[in-house]
Order: sequence, then C-alpha cells, then structure tokens
Amino acid sequence: MAGKDQHSFPFGKRNGLLAAAAMCANVTGYLLLRIPPAEGFASLTLAPVFLVAGYCVLMPAALLVRDPGRTSPAAKGAQR
Repeated sequence: MAGKDQHSFPFGKRNGLLAAAAMCANVTGYLLLRIPPAEGFASLTLAPVFLVAGYCVLMPAALLVRDPGRTSPAAKGAQR
C-alpha cells in the first residue's frame, strides 16, 4: 500500500529520550519547589534551573531534533 508510507511517525528514539529527560527535569523542579524553607537554595535557585531547562531547552529539542537515519515522507517521495 502506497498510502501507508505517508503516515509514518516522525519522531524517533532520540526524540523520546529527550522528551523523557524534559519530563524528569520538570518533575524534579516541581519537587524541589516543595522543599521547605521557601527561601532556601533548592526552592529559589535549583527548582527554576530545572524547570527552565525542561521547558525551554529539552522539550523544544525533543520536538526539533531529527535522527540522522530518518527521512521525511516528502523526501522519500522525491527520491522515487
């Protein structure tokens, strides 16, 4: 079936690992926010670093990075 090739999943193993790392960083950041005292090092410094890394670095990287061996369905159609 020719139509089946057009609907392949665009993300690979690397994207999944980056998304998992982003989720772990976000959960760690929120857990660090709960550590008392509220004015402590973990709540004021470490938690924001983990949250920014998770939301602003790792999650966009998980969406934008491509695996070296994967080609898009449009590129496969152009090669035929």
